[in-house]
Amino acid sequence: MNFAKLQGAGNDFVLVEATDAERDWTKLAVAICHRRFGVGADGLLLLLPSKTADIGMRIFNADGSEAEACGNGLRCLVRYALDRGLVTGGGDREVSIETIAGVRSARVREKPGGTPEIQVSLGAPRFKAEDIPVSVGDGVGLVDIKSMPGYTITVAGQELGLNFVSMGNPHAVHFVTQPVADFPLVELGPLVEHHRIFPRRTNLEIARVLSRGEIEARVWERGVGETLACGSGAAAVAVAAQLLDLVDPGVAIRLPGGVLSVAWDGSGEVFLGGPAEMVFTGKWLGEV
Repeated sequence: MNFAKLQGAGNDFVLVEATDAERDWTKLAVAICHRRFGVGADGLLLLLPSKTADIGMRIFNADGSEAEACGNGLRCLVRYALDRGLVTGGGDREVSIETIAGVRSARVREKPGGTPEIQVSLGAPRFKAEDIPVSVGDGVGLVDIKSMPGYTITVAGQELGLNFVSMGNPHAVHFVTQPVADFPLVELGPLVEHHRIFPRRTNLEIARVLSRGEIEARVWERGVGETLACGSGAAAVAVAAQLLDLVDPGVAIRLPGGVLSVAWDGSGEVFLGGPAEMVFTGKWLGEV
């Protein structure tokens, strides 16, 4: 099986062009993403044919679970499709991608003598409890971040105020005043991910606002662990911060692997920009 390795701000993926949707992709994801016995990656990207968009995408986390959305994965998939000539058209253009969270679009801007600039739409954020999903109070359906930000849970004796956002996948954003490097993410991340209020688990973002246009963040990614970057996580941080009137509509999210740009007008789609680079290609010789 041929594969490509790509990364966006250190968030890395193994990409396979797939025509057989019935393979055991969960098993392959666990094997190929292993950083000692496999290629090593945060997730497995499948590039699929689509009847409703230019290309299709599925993504499986390193633990084999399927994710609904992935902003960095989207940009890496589009970069691969451009490099391979799988999407047509010259100059600036738009590419549509079918995902299990819906059809997403990517704006491609060619730069003379350089790599294309790719900005993807992650769709509009959602805030209802059943959309995230999260179950608190008397049951699912009672929480809306716009009216009830900073829902508090206690894990390992520490209180965390969580702001819930769905970017097609679940996010819980916790704002801190200390540098994010000081937060015990490796200890608390898995406890929040598997907390009883999240029926499908959650991603956890730790964020510190540096200015109206800049936030530093770390991400504990559901099914992966701490990652160097997370596109949908960066979007969730920017959305939560904007709703709390901490930042402006365009903001740079500084993650350990690099900087991602997020733009949101407060009601419509969220747009994510940042690097997407091919690292190497190869042939997988293990079981598929």
